Parts: sequence; C-alpha cells; structure tokens
Amino acid sequence: MSKWKRALLIVLPLAACLALAVGALLWASSLMDSLFAYRSPLQLKPPQPGTGSGVRTTRRIVFILVDALREDTSLKPEVMPYLNALRQQGAWATMHSLPLSYSEPGYTTLLVGAWPDLHDGPAANLEYEDIPTFTQDNLFSAAERAGLRTAISGYHWFEKLVPQDAVHASYYTPGEDRVADEQVVAAALPWLATEAYQLVLIHLDQVDYAGHHEGGPQDPRWDEAARRADDLIRQISASLDLTQDTLLVVSDHGQIDRGGHGGDEPVVLTEPFVLAGAGVLPGRYADIYMVDVSPTLAALLGANLPATTQGRPLVEMLEQTPEQLTALQDRSVAQQAGLLAAYSQAIGEPVTTLADGSVASTQAALEDARSRRLWRERWPRIALAIILAALPAAILIWKRSKTTLWMVISALLYSLLFNLRYALLDGLPYSLSWVGEAQEMLSYLSATVLVAAGLSWLVFFFTAGIYRQGAGRAASLSLFMTLVAIYILALPVLYSFAVNGALVTWALPGLRSTYVAFISLFQVAFLSLAGIALAGIAALAAGAWDVMRRGRLSAPQGVETT
Repeated sequence: MSKWKRALLIVLPLAACLALAVGALLWASSLMDSLFAYRSPLQLKPPQPGTGSGVRTTRRIVFILVDALREDTSLKPEVMPYLNALRQQGAWATMHSLPLSYSEPGYTTLLVGAWPDLHDGPAANLEYEDIPTFTQDNLFSAAERAGLRTAISGYHWFEKLVPQDAVHASYYTPGEDRVADEQVVAAALPWLATEAYQLVLIHLDQVDYAGHHEGGPQDPRWDEAARRADDLIRQISASLDLTQDTLLVVSDHGQIDRGGHGGDEPVVLTEPFVLAGAGVLPGRYADIYMVDVSPTLAALLGANLPATTQGRPLVEMLEQTPEQLTALQDRSVAQQAGLLAAYSQAIGEPVTTLADGSVASTQAALEDARSRRLWRERWPRIALAIILAALPAAILIWKRSKTTLWMVISALLYSLLFNLRYALLDGLPYSLSWVGEAQEMLSYLSATVLVAAGLSWLVFFFTAGIYRQGAGRAASLSLFMTLVAIYILALPVLYSFAVNGALVTWALPGLRSTYVAFISLFQVAFLSLAGIALAGIAALAAGAWDVMRRGRLSAPQGVETT
C-alpha cells in the first residue's frame, strides 16, 4: 500500500469525524431551538369566537391550579385530607394531558382548551421575557367578553401568557416556594371576600418546587409540600359558599419519581380533577382530558366556548336543563366546525373525513387532515433515510473480514455500555423529563460517551489485534471503528428525520423519537471527538508495541549474563 493511500485512510475518517462532530452539534442545537420556537399553524389566523349563553349557573368560579401535583399524591387522604373530602361532595375524575408536559404548555392547554400542537402557547418552558401572549381565544378573554370580571394570583408566567386586558386584578410573583404560595393566597383572599370577580385563578407552586429542588416525589418533602398546598386549598374554600360558588382543583402535569417532567411518561401526563359547588353534579366520573377544562368552565360562566378548544364541555357533571344542554351542544358544534375550517385552511389540507358535529368526530377529521399532510411530506424523507441507512451497511458487508466483524461488535458494545449506564444503572427515562440544566445534561452525556467509547475501543484494540499492525494502521482502524459506532447511532436519527423532519416546523414531532434522536446527535458529536483522541492513543500504543517488538528481535540471542 502506498504511503498516500495510507495517509488517506487516516485523513479521510479523521475529517469525517470532525465534520460529524460539528454537524451533530449544530443539528442538535437547531432541533431544540426549533422546538422552543414552535408556533401553531393557527397563530396568525385563529378561529373566531362564537357567542355564549349569557346564563351563569354559578356566582363565580375559583380555579386552583396546584403545579405538578400528581394524581396519586392527591388521592392520599393522609397527605391531602381536604382535597379528598372535597371529592366526596363534588365531581371528580382522572385527567389526562399530552406532551410536552411542561408548565407553560400545560397552563395554555388548561385556559385555551387546545393541545400544544394548536394552542400557540409555548411548546416548552421559555424564559419570562420570551413568553408569548395567547393569540388564541381563551377562558379569560371569553369571560371578559361576557362582561365578567377576572383575577389571577400566581407565578409571573401568567402575566405574559394571559392577555392582561382580560384580567381585572392580579398578583404575580417570581417565587415558587412555600413563602410564595402563602403570598399568592394572601393576595387572592380579599378578592374572595367580595363578589367583584366571577373568575379567579390561584396558582400554587410549592409542590413543583419540591419536585425540582427537594428530591422529587419519593422525598418526604414532596408530601409535606402537598400537605401545605391542601391547607391552602382549605383556606381558600373557607372563603366560598359552595351553594353559590364553584371550586375547581387541577394540576398542569405530574413529575417522575426522581423529580422532573416534560416527557411522555404516564405519571407526568395524569392529573387530578376535582370540581365542586354550584352547578355541579357530584360523583366519580370517567376519565377526562385537559382540553375539557376550559369549555366546561366557560359553560358554567355562560361565556362562549374558547374558539380553539379541542375539548368538550363535561355536561355529565353539570346541572343543566334540557334546553340549556341543547343550546350548549349547538354552540359546541359551531365552535368545532369553525376550528376545523380554520385549521384546514392554515395547513392547506382540505377536510375529507366527514364530521357529525361532535367533538370526537371533528377532532378525528382534524387529525386526518394533519396526518395526510404529514405523510405527503414524509415519503421523500423516508426514501432518503433508507438510502442513507443502507449504504454504510452495504459497505460493511462488502468489506467483511475479521477486523470488520470486530468493528461492528465493538460499536454495538459501545451502544450497550452507554444504555447500560443510562437506563439500568442511573434509571434515566428516554425523555426530557430528567433534563434540568443543559450543562448538566451535556456533562452527563459526554462522560458516559467517553467511558463507553474507551471500553469498547479497548475490546476492539486487543481482540482485533490492531496494536500489531503499526501506528498508522491502528489509528486508521480506530477511526473506522468510531465511524461504525456513529453509523449505529445515526439509525434513530434517520428514523426521526424520516418521521418528524430535520427540524420542528408546522407540527410538533413525536416526542420519544425526537428525544432519542436528540441524545444520539450529542453522542455522535462527543463520540467523534473521543474517537479522534482514541486514534491518537492507538497510534502511540501501536508504535510502542512496534518498538518493543523490534527490541526483542534485535536483542543478542544465547548471551549468558550474570
């Protein structure tokens, strides 16, 4: 083999590793940026609000949002005795939400009544200064349009999310702990001492704080925070007359056992729902969805159903006359038809699935239109992904040899070792729920990649015997082994590309496949750099072995020493 060919066998994979490192980092960061920047197709052309009944079946609604409260925690009578007592006199159910299970999209879903794909609130938590105000009709705007007065006391994100011209009294705080909750309730209680406000939102945050900063739901401090939140719910309820007023207690998401949320685990997408007081038929009901909250409260207030809602008024829980139910059904049919028409126009996809006016059939038609456009865009990406996945596999088969086999085995061993630590030893989920600070995640991934890469390289270095093949050859083979490992990591990236696209555009992607692609891209970047370093070590080790071998061969034979 000429020296130029030997040089190319080092330079080309080295350049490939460097290019992959830069490209993977840029892609991963752009992917996450596009997720945070996501806006609904309805952003600029929201459906127009209809009319309400103008008939209130409650004097006022007090909406208590206990941030991050898991349903299983809320069901413990020893932790939340008052909330469980309230269940016995009200309507209650298990509530389900959809990813992403962060607070800002959760707040928006509760108040707009639409899922993150449509509601045009943040898809994930943004910094305060970057939070957009609702572009879609929402419960507060509907109440204000109906001539009702509203108030909010809670975390300062609501100041940016909810149009403030629809909020007549407010108290906002950047605090998240026990003291902040006490201040939030203290600010709200004077509003409840009068009949000046017909819709009051009170946001309690200390349970979420305990999950993020005090060990998560498995730590005793979590239950302590929930018990204090229960005491505050009792205090708020004591200011109400539930024969005239209505009290709602819900959560925006749960938390995984280690603390954290944002993913698609059932525990972070299952929340309590307790509705008690005027206009409510007590009892335990079948499971509901988070998008059902806003239209249900709008019906109680006699306001229009928020125009973008994908939910339904929970009529089975409400005291309504037959005439009121018929009128509410007619308004729901009109609202759903307006939403479907607006969405169809926004994505440029005609409606082909017939809808009978019910929420279920309308949402099925909406999903059908969305799916048809998605699949039309997917087919070219699927073809490209198959080609990109097949070419390296064909080359490995064509170049099959003992060394190539050990490359593949060692590359697979890398993936096994990485996931062994990630999933088995550290118990991390394949979702954003465990991710707190970006720097913490990157440090963890880079350290895990380095250990897994080093161990798998050692197996390749000795079992394939590349230390005996000279410094240049050892470096070259080490780089190619890295590229094989990168190829394996690229498979979930290609899958996500085929299904979701390179970046988030007009529709939110599948969360699990996007997350696996996201951490795979970071692995590609770190593994590329680790591979370059290991190639250098391989060259040094092979060079040292060659020197030792030459030394043994050149040593005098048969010389007796004393």
